[in-house]
Parts: sequence; C-alpha cells; structure tokens
Amino acid sequence: MSENASSSQGRPVVVMLSADGVAPPNNIGQIAEIAEVREATAETLAGALPGADVLFVWDIFSGALAAAWDAADALRWVHVAAAGVDKILFDGLRESDVLLTNARGTFDEPIAEYVLACVLANDKQLHETEAFQRAGQWRHRETRRVAGRRALVVGTGAIGRAIARKLRAVGIEVRGAGRTVRSSDSDFGEVVDSGQLADHLGDVDHLVMVAPLTEATHGMLGAAELAALPDGAHVVNVGRGPLIDQPALTSEIASGRITAHLDVLVEEPLPAGDPLWELPGAHISAHLSGDVIGWRDTLATQFLDKLRDYVSGAEPGPAVDKERGYVPGP
Repeated sequence: MSENASSSQGRPVVVMLSADGVAPPNNIGQIAEIAEVREATAETLAGALPGADVLFVWDIFSGALAAAWDAADALRWVHVAAAGVDKILFDGLRESDVLLTNARGTFDEPIAEYVLACVLANDKQLHETEAFQRAGQWRHRETRRVAGRRALVVGTGAIGRAIARKLRAVGIEVRGAGRTVRSSDSDFGEVVDSGQLADHLGDVDHLVMVAPLTEATHGMLGAAELAALPDGAHVVNVGRGPLIDQPALTSEIASGRITAHLDVLVEEPLPAGDPLWELPGAHISAHLSGDVIGWRDTLATQFLDKLRDYVSGAEPGPAVDKERGYVPGP
C-alpha cells in the first residue's frame, strides 16, 4: 500500500467483531500495542465502525457488516478468521475498494487429515464395527482396500490440493473438479469441469466437496448429480452445506445406495428430528473438520502478522477475489 495505512500515523483503528460468549484472541494485547482496538458485536458494529480502518471478523459466521455498511466511512481492509467468506460478502463490499482477506493456509492440512479419516472410516467400516461392539456382537467382515479407489475432489484451491495429496499418499486415484479444465496438474493430475459435474461421477468412489459457496456452486451437487454416482459411493462435505441438495442427498442415503460424512449442513446445528441424525449411512459432525487444538491461537497469530504488514505499508494479502468469493490459486 502506497498510502499511509492508518488514520492516526501508523496506529490504525481496528474493530474486532465478535460474538457474546466467545473469548477474544489470545494476543489481543499485542494487537492493541499497534492499533486502537474497538470491540463490537453484531448489535454494536454500526456504532464502532465510523473512522475505523480495519474490521477483524472474529465471529466467523457473522453477516453483520452488510447491515452496518453505511457506517464504514473509512474502512480499507476486512479480515475474516475463516477460510470461507460467503457469510461476509454482499454487493456493497464487492463493489468497494476495501481489501478482503481470509485465513488462507490455516485449515488446509487439518481438513485434509479429516477427509482422509472419513475415507478410511468408510472403507474400513469403522462405524459398523463400533455399532457391533456396542451391541455386544462379534461380527467378522471383509473390508475394502483403500489403494486403487477413485476420488474426485470438487474445489481445487489450497484445501482441495492438501486433500488430494493426502488421498494420493494412501494410493487413491485422485482427480479434481474446478473452473479451469486441465490435463496435467501437480496435485490432481486431471481437473474436470465442475460446471458439468454429473458427467464425471460415474466411476467415483469418494466424492469430496470443498468448493467455496458462490452463486455458481450453490446446489451444484443436486439430484441429477447424486443419481450419477455409482452404488456404494461415499460423499464427504467439508465445504459448505448448501453446495449439496440436502433433501436429495438424504433420500439417496435412506435408500442405502450411498453413504456420507457431512461436517457442514444447510442449517447448523442440524435440527432435531432431521432424518440425517438417524440414518445408518449418514455421519454428522459439528462443522469442526479444521478445528484442531490451538486453531484459534493460529488464527490470532495470522491476523497479527497481517496487521503488522498493514501498519508497515505492505498489503496484508493474499486478497480474496470478491467476485469469485475465494483467493485465486496459482
């Protein structure tokens, strides 16, 4: 940044948007040493924004900025402590010159490990083994070899690439699905057109959804795409719930034709009484695939590092492409 990065001679005003009951970053004192910090919730955000240079979205599921946008009279940078930015994006922010950054890099390996765990649990029938144990049954079965199975990773960003590398490491044949088709990719080998997803699902054993949620990806795994999956296919969603037509997926799981590990749902928490709670082929987790021990400390450190760059006059990138809704890859 060529201009002075603050409204007060190197000491920017940072609004930290948090939620009631959520602990502040562990390094809030260090942040306050180089910036004036104003703490806000969704209800108080509009009153905190006037004159602020930076918005630090610590409440990662908050969409409060849209309602308070008119009060953001000096805002130059918004940082979201999450990989996905769909909750914070709206037309006013897209059309502005405000820089948007996210927690790129923080969740890549933890989410990749989680996906690998889901794949292994599915092919080695660990859920069924646990159920037999709880029922007091000694039940011998034969499980699948993981090596040689086929996976399609939908979403070829940094997290998708980390997933591809983990799956390849255990011998799984991996392809990617994204916006740009290519036949030679360092992590995916082949990348097929995610806009024609149904055409590429006929031989998929493990379908991993990790695409960002945008207008183009909303509902991209619909009834037609699910029907194109072979019997016995396994779906893992660690992206966003609305990537998938959830009623259609529920129907396929209920039929016994496919199974799924779902870390994200259309509505979170999953409502009581939803059939996904009870279906044997559905395995639900509480949006935690990237939340390893110490993850909030990592996010706090990342923001402090970016803030130091900002104060020094450097751009605290990489920037999110606000039209696409994610940080473009190489």
